[in-house]
Amino acid sequence: MATITAADVNKLRQQTGAGMMDCRKALVETDGDFEKAVDYLRKKGQKVAALRSDRETKEGVVIAKTTADAKAGVVILLSCETDFVAKNEDFVKFAQSIADLALANNIQTVDELNAASLDGATVADKVNDQVAKIGEKITLSRFERVEAASVTAYIHGNYRMGVLVGFSKPVSEEVGKDIAMQIAAMNPLAVDAEGIPAELVAREKEIAVEQIKAEGKPAEMAEKIAAGKIQKFYKESTLLQQAFVKDGNKSVADHLKSVDGELKVNTFKRVALG
Repeated sequence: MATITAADVNKLRQQTGAGMMDCRKALVETDGDFEKAVDYLRKKGQKVAALRSDRETKEGVVIAKTTADAKAGVVILLSCETDFVAKNEDFVKFAQSIADLALANNIQTVDELNAASLDGATVADKVNDQVAKIGEKITLSRFERVEAASVTAYIHGNYRMGVLVGFSKPVSEEVGKDIAMQIAAMNPLAVDAEGIPAELVAREKEIAVEQIKAEGKPAEMAEKIAAGKIQKFYKESTLLQQAFVKDGNKSVADHLKSVDGELKVNTFKRVALG
């Protein structure tokens, strides 16, 4: 049996918005497993905030850029401990230089980027130099790359979030930015239903069935209602099915068709401070 501390309870409460006693019970029932505790709360019908992968740093800067021909783009997250450092002009310029290096050298992975040469030293060494200079823990926390017929880069909220969108053909600046802003605002999990992992869909269905059973409905009815909830999940969680933020009467897929019947979103990356 895991020891459940007040700090554990507070952490779950901050992440989900559930009550203190509910959070403690959820952690006890799941032996301290945070992800299972979130599922436990949801199964009990509580509306809780979903755990997201972007809850990984508190401060830092996110830089998103594309090559001049817009055929490739990168987004990096250089994390630090305080907002004071994140807003420092030299720190932002340092992050910009890492992104520029990644683009100029066709770098594909974060390991490759850490090993790349920047002003006579590796990026990893340059990051360590910043640690010594500033006195905070600094980490190159995320690196993503997108290649497509056309790539749009978007930075939101004073370097607090970056988005890359890969399109099947060239798009105008307005169209690219509209889709990137949609992703920034609505945080879809995938382009379409095929991009959602099967285990995540199964997990959502299990939670839905348990919620419906808890309301006293029979099992066969729970299965049918759960199927409807999964469709709602797809509508909320996949880019193409989401309501377009600039016109809620149509989906993102509808908007793309109105621009060009053959235009597709191939992929996207969204990196945000937590």
